[in-house]
Amino acid sequence: MSPRLTSLDALSQAAECLRVLAHAHRLRIIQLLLSGEYTVGELAEACDLPTAMTSEHLRLMQRCGFLTSDKRGRQVYYRVTEPHLAGILRCIESRFDTATT
Repeated sequence: MSPRLTSLDALSQAAECLRVLAHAHRLRIIQLLLSGEYTVGELAEACDLPTAMTSEHLRLMQRCGFLTSDKRGRQVYYRVTEPHLAGILRCIESRFDTATT
């Protein structure tokens, strides 16, 4: 019996989104956002990045459907909307976080 295979179109979409995640600053932003909502400025400061660069990272992750944003007054708050990101980050942290081993 042949294994059930995911369509190449779906795998292509997954590969594109994994390419977006495959960046240290984006993974750090996801780590932060998994604990709550943050503004661009808060994320930029926490990641020691310029605000414009942080905004670009957020835009790319929003495009893949990982994040959403809400405007409240003059501030825009970002949060994770893709529930599978928590599992992906747990996998990465358990494999690569040497501070906990």
